[in-house]
Amino acid sequence: MFSLMYGLWKQISSKTEFHVLILGIDKAGKTTLLEKLKELYSNLEGIPPDRIVPTVGLNIGRIEVANTKLVFWDLGGQLGLRSIWEKYYEEAHAVIFVVDANTPSRFEDSKSALEKVLRHQDLQGAPLLILANKQDLSSSESADEVARYLDLKKLDERAYIFKGVSAYDGRGIKESVEWLVDVMERSKRTEVLRSRTPPV
Repeated sequence: MFSLMYGLWKQISSKTEFHVLILGIDKAGKTTLLEKLKELYSNLEGIPPDRIVPTVGLNIGRIEVANTKLVFWDLGGQLGLRSIWEKYYEEAHAVIFVVDANTPSRFEDSKSALEKVLRHQDLQGAPLLILANKQDLSSSESADEVARYLDLKKLDERAYIFKGVSAYDGRGIKESVEWLVDVMERSKRTEVLRSRTPPV
């Protein structure tokens, strides 16, 4: 009886864990976003934005939202590093794609990188959160304007949304994360990844 009750308690109290890729071209604010996430959800002081250097490889961050653990993989966005992104696709539950909304001259590069990500078979059905970052700057384009420019076509029925955020001051981030957790919990992609993992 004890083992049955313990097993039930363990199942109820265990937290779901999701792996989320943070992608985007260089200087979009991906690592600044990761540091702000840690600060907002873990009460840890993140690296100040002026001390963040371009990511070469991978940064990992973990946070908890309600009964959910999120593990973020922040991957370097320089052109020469984007080839490593696909090594992480197969285990990802969702993608956050960060766009520097203050630099329209680089939207074309962002669009090209995002389209390549979305075409990859290993990410089929993964929910997509596109962040128009740097909304703390008055010259930044809005999320709607970024959406119009990126002009995403039908996305194999994946859930996606554009949100305006500031990784610098945190605006819009919590609402964006709440949306992502909600869609990941109901995603067919999550069901597929769970079915691949043998029960403990």
